[in-house]
Amino acid sequence: MKQYSALVIVAAFSTALALAGCSTPKPAAEAPPPAATREAPVATSSIVPGSAEDLRVNVGDTVHFGFDQYNIEDNDKSTLQRQATWLQKYPAVRVTIEGDCDERGTREYNLALGARRANAVKEYLVSLGVSASRVETISYGKEHPMCTQSTEDCWAQNRRGVTGITGGASS
Repeated sequence: MKQYSALVIVAAFSTALALAGCSTPKPAAEAPPPAATREAPVATSSIVPGSAEDLRVNVGDTVHFGFDQYNIEDNDKSTLQRQATWLQKYPAVRVTIEGDCDERGTREYNLALGARRANAVKEYLVSLGVSASRVETISYGKEHPMCTQSTEDCWAQNRRGVTGITGGASS
């Protein structure tokens, strides 16, 4: 009897294999989920939160001024609001505001104008809740141009206030 059972099992198994070889292929049991439901790979950033690069890339570190002006323009207020929010998030960070000018005018005049620009940025940040003790100012006048061509577009790039980290975080 045991031999008969073994023969039946072997015959059944052989028949199943033969039929499987002759049958049409079956679709995959489970298809991968649609692209919309798959998790996207997480992008990693090398930017350190609270760093000078974080401020520059994710917040914005520069505002611009009109010719012979030091008032904060409406289109730059949002940048300074983001800076204030960022500074509140990183209370140990101290910053220096650099005031810069274009090449026109005397060295002395541009140093004074650069100081007024840096102070205007500082005052705006302080009005948004940033402690004045965390913000220093310096004027470079026309000594640190971003652009060296004598064109209106270039001069406009040089009329700026730049917020830089001076302490409390890695730069």
